[in-house]
Amino acid sequence: MTQTAIEARSRRAGGRRVLHWIVGGMVLLVLIGAAGWFTATRAQSVATLDSADALFTRGSTAMAAGPVPFGPHPQQKLFVHVPQGERRDAALPVLVFIHGGSWRSGDPEPYAYVARNLAPEGYVVVLAGYRLGEDGRFPAMLQDGAAALRWVRGNIADHGGDPARIAVMGHSAGAYNAMMLALDPQWLAAEGLGGDTIDAAIGIAGPYDFLPLDSDSTKAAFGHARPLETTQPVNFARADAPPVLLMTGSADETVRPGNVPDLARALRDAGAAPDRIDTRTFDAMGHIGIVMALSTPFAKGGEVKQEILRFLAGNLPDAPVRQRQASAAVQAENE
Repeated sequence: MTQTAIEARSRRAGGRRVLHWIVGGMVLLVLIGAAGWFTATRAQSVATLDSADALFTRGSTAMAAGPVPFGPHPQQKLFVHVPQGERRDAALPVLVFIHGGSWRSGDPEPYAYVARNLAPEGYVVVLAGYRLGEDGRFPAMLQDGAAALRWVRGNIADHGGDPARIAVMGHSAGAYNAMMLALDPQWLAAEGLGGDTIDAAIGIAGPYDFLPLDSDSTKAAFGHARPLETTQPVNFARADAPPVLLMTGSADETVRPGNVPDLARALRDAGAAPDRIDTRTFDAMGHIGIVMALSTPFAKGGEVKQEILRFLAGNLPDAPVRQRQASAAVQAENE
């Protein structure tokens, strides 16, 4: 090889290295920006996090529908995500995710990163909104959750989902909504749904036992309710509740981590079988970090996602073989 050819090859290799550095730097800046925005300004931050996640997971899911209204209010909307490019010989189980935001802010659409990371595991993921602020005061947020589930039961088969296999999951305020829907049957009954509509429920950093009301957000959302005890998930613990997974981070300074053992204890005292109550505390993880961990760039080893998949695989009827195998593998790693 001539000296000129050697120099040309060296220049090309150097150009590729520079390109890699530029791309890597851009990704790093996006990740740093996402982390900063997520901590600082919640509404913009979720969208930024979603954009960062899309760089890593593009093409893993397709949005099958959305925004789909399930009521007249603009916040009564949902989005349906399905696995991308996968042959399905049978309907897939359904996971309904409810966002947080202190019952006064948030939107389901930018939580597409949750769907992007869970739908490819064999789920149809529904991101459900609900009325917020003055319009969403108790019990409006629960009425909306039940209305969204009514839509899912009636329409999800059109998107490849199985209306007989539904789990609900939420973060923070959304975890409260999810647990109340799972534990207090009156909200589903008001929409003509039976108590068997929800097969499993997952709460991520949720408030379940927060009396007396001591924050502006809880006072605004629940301060008018009488008696206040009717707003607390711990007071609706019952022996026949669906299986629950309650997750929190030990560094959560927004929602007291003690909410998890409080609800788990109430369920046990009510007669729920121990094998239907899963709890998990993630060391040094905060209120925002635990939901950020459902995005690829901030997964931190993937423990949060693995716990969710393990629980769903074991508690949704007739879970796909692939998920049962994944569950066994995760369980073996933890032993």
